[in-house]
Amino acid sequence: MSTLAQQIVNGLVLGALIGLIALGYTMVYGIVQLINFAHGEVFMVGAFGAHFVSLRLLPADTPWDTALPVMCVTAVAVSVAVAVAVERLAYRPLRGAHKLAPLITALGVSILLQEVVRVFYPGATAPLAFPRAFPDGHLVLGPVTVLWTGVLALAVAPLLAAALHLYVERSRLGRAMRATAQDPETARLMGIDPDRVILATFVLGAALAGVGAVLYGIHYTQIDTAIGFQNGIFAFTAAVLGGIGSIRGAMLGALSIGLVKSLAGQYAWGGAQYDYVWVFALLILVLMFRPQGFLGRPERVRA
Repeated sequence: MSTLAQQIVNGLVLGALIGLIALGYTMVYGIVQLINFAHGEVFMVGAFGAHFVSLRLLPADTPWDTALPVMCVTAVAVSVAVAVAVERLAYRPLRGAHKLAPLITALGVSILLQEVVRVFYPGATAPLAFPRAFPDGHLVLGPVTVLWTGVLALAVAPLLAAALHLYVERSRLGRAMRATAQDPETARLMGIDPDRVILATFVLGAALAGVGAVLYGIHYTQIDTAIGFQNGIFAFTAAVLGGIGSIRGAMLGALSIGLVKSLAGQYAWGGAQYDYVWVFALLILVLMFRPQGFLGRPERVRA
């Protein structure tokens, strides 16, 4: 039972981190119907931005309560800058094109960002030690041990998801996002600028990915150029599981993936080598019996 409880906690921590990436996927798709496969690399460059500022600009004796906010701000700034550039230069010119064009472009941008980091960041393809910008130690709850970095992830990720949900539901920009997602042409006639709304969506998703990148780095203690693709696949799967376009669904789907990956790695056939199989088996089962996802709504298509 102690092993089971420990694996559940480990899965929840992983799911919370994946959820911060999944929110960007679900928001962008909900508004522009675009599967932004480059979003995982937006997460990755945020991690490298935080790594750079910590090792190259901050003194070695900088206390964690100063280093962590600086790293988060840097990661958010880098991720947002990259997301804005990608939206303006790669996606916006294809706004009226066939849906296959932006999808292929997203894959190309993903590879491009990986190669840019590989070329310009020394040693990026090998695992790099991430700065330990948070106190060491752990919290003991009976048979379960949770690193303080895991406690931080479990506290911050749901809080940010809840804040995003409230912002989308109650703010003026949030109402514009929902209107654009529902009917962009009518929203334009009502005075809403879809380009501004879409850009704001990319910015919000990238900011959450930047925060997630720092939390991921300090918890798992190392990064490389592959973390964007690996976690991006999980995050996209989480968005589909939860119901694409649903903020709460994306976080629920991410927590489900974290639990399945952790528990399957411990108990299922094949162990950790086959945990991907069980994650996508869950996706297939959900799509078979509930195609709209956990919290998604069925779409009605007119003939």
